Amino acid sequence: MRELMIAGRRITDETPMFCIAEIGHNHNGNLTYGQLLVEAAALAGADAVKLQKRCVDDIYTEELKRRAMTGENAFASTYGDHRKALELDWDDLDWLEGCAEAMGMAFIVTAFGFEAANGIAEMVDAFKIASGDLTNTPLLEYVAKFGKPMIVSTGGATLADVQRAYDTIMPVNQQLALLQCTTCYPTKYHEMNLRVIETYREAFPECVIGLSSHTDTGAMALPAYMLGARIIEKHFTLNHDMKGTDHGFALDPQQFAEMTRDLRRLHVALGDGDKIPYPSEREPTKLRAKSLVAARDIAAGTRLTREDVAIRAPGDGIPPYELGWIIGTRTPYALKTDDEIPRCLVQYAKWGVSA
Repeated sequence: MRELMIAGRRITDETPMFCIAEIGHNHNGNLTYGQLLVEAAALAGADAVKLQKRCVDDIYTEELKRRAMTGENAFASTYGDHRKALELDWDDLDWLEGCAEAMGMAFIVTAFGFEAANGIAEMVDAFKIASGDLTNTPLLEYVAKFGKPMIVSTGGATLADVQRAYDTIMPVNQQLALLQCTTCYPTKYHEMNLRVIETYREAFPECVIGLSSHTDTGAMALPAYMLGARIIEKHFTLNHDMKGTDHGFALDPQQFAEMTRDLRRLHVALGDGDKIPYPSEREPTKLRAKSLVAARDIAAGTRLTREDVAIRAPGDGIPPYELGWIIGTRTPYALKTDDEIPRCLVQYAKWGVSA
């Protein structure tokens, strides 16, 4: 049975969607704004918030760090300084972990490298692994040894890449979720390939499967749930117009709240598959359904013909599907127009008894 426990929350095929508000670097390197995002995510119904941690000097080459950054979303003139400007320090992350816990949410951080993994290990409820590190098997194995749940995105990968990551992690740590993901921001709808969720469910029956969605809407979470996803990760912002690459396609608090609301409604609305009438349907059904009544005034002892019987609402008498039984039976007493056909006639006919 596929199951994952994160901060006391059980995630299985039978549970609602586990909703992660991906703050990422949408705090723009500002702790105050980060706290506002955490608090807003809780109010919007998130089960968890997720941030990112990069130790820039540990994971980028000198050439990449020196690469020029231009454009309206650049926070510095070089890529290395740009990335550093968007980083929160360890104390900041620790503070936000406390905020998340106080608001009743799990705290998840993406570890971009070994140094980052070491620094966040004590504060996170689960590790996130970004798509770019799916093939980084040394990092996967290293993080798995911490013994905490791992959520792994699979953008830009083949099924063989995903299988390799699975084979690396599972012998060490069975607390694994795999997320279908397309590494394009925002993702084009024809490249979502939601049916990969079904592929993963078949290929990895021990794993909870989810979706990391980079579209500019939360709508894809609903079909993802229907296909078997039980984790949804969506970027989260307070303002789509803020400086930064991820704000434009992120969900704002109202959009995120609508997504979580609809997902929880969907979980309940699916039901158990047994087709039964509900008590709430009783009166509306009676009003709208039909029953068999006298089409005109009928004398006692009349042998009923089809012309003697009308089918009219409300449906609190003999149902129309019993019509065949009463044709040819005799009325035990006189009927006026719209009087119910006596119920006993059906039983008499079934017993072969004349009225």
